[in-house]
Amino acid sequence: MAGAMLLLGGCGSFGGERDGGPTASPTPAQSAGGVSDTPVKIGDPYTIAGTTYTPADIADYDDVGYASWYGDELAGRPTANGETFDPAGISAAHKTLPLPSYVEVTALDTGRTILVRVNDRGPMVGDRLIDLSRGAAEQLGLTGGVSAVRVRRTNPPAAERAQLRTGRAVPERIATPDSLLSILRTKLKAMPVPKASAAAPPVEAQPAAPIASGTAKPGDDRLAVEKPKPAAKPATPAKPVPAVSGKFVVQVGAFSSESRADAAAKSVGGTVSKAGNLWRVRIGPFASDAEARTALGTAKAKGFRDAVVQRDR
Repeated sequence: MAGAMLLLGGCGSFGGERDGGPTASPTPAQSAGGVSDTPVKIGDPYTIAGTTYTPADIADYDDVGYASWYGDELAGRPTANGETFDPAGISAAHKTLPLPSYVEVTALDTGRTILVRVNDRGPMVGDRLIDLSRGAAEQLGLTGGVSAVRVRRTNPPAAERAQLRTGRAVPERIATPDSLLSILRTKLKAMPVPKASAAAPPVEAQPAAPIASGTAKPGDDRLAVEKPKPAAKPATPAKPVPAVSGKFVVQVGAFSSESRADAAAKSVGGTVSKAGNLWRVRIGPFASDAEARTALGTAKAKGFRDAVVQRDR
């Protein structure tokens, strides 16, 4: 079957929230909306812009690279396996994995891991490994146009498959240990730096990607490095207030790794301070609870769902 249109990565802010845990459906192989995990589609090798992609059914697929994301510009369009793209759903596009496949995607700056259903082909640029839907990017807490990730194929329980077929998120996986994150980041550093800031061609100007197949292991064409770190957004200056009123701060989180705390602080425009054996990330101070609540909403929208407002006397 001919593939779907190329999926274009984007950038922006996120405000979605993750749904609850998985629930089993009466028919595990197919959701109420008719989305099915069978038949699994692979296809033939295909060439885009001079690069040949050869998908294969690799059960232990495990790679690192860059993730981009795409949203409303392709809403309602058909995916490469004939489904309808829902930007709010938890789905992804990959150049070579069977359709559908289930993968765990780990953000290498935070260690957070989510489960995603791959149902489309893309991205057709050599320096990106996977395209996430807006919903998947929101759940993973991605805040930029491209982010360093690990993609590992997995075989989740039937209840989680059923929930993802409806487009709803399943609970996050256990956070990746710092020791493993260090190994994955080192693997990224050994690869050539992609042109992450280069604009991708418009969707309509790119050739469609057919569903491909083969026995060769994919990955030779992918280039990836750690996510470029943007300049930190300055914290909102505290306004003078009477001593009796106190000051308000947003406690974003506490991290065992200073590098992870730095990454979190940069994503929300916060600051890092040492607190015992942990590194604490905060936004503020603010003169009022209302100002702090606004910053709290920003932190939660970027994936820090445990952030809270505190009064710092």
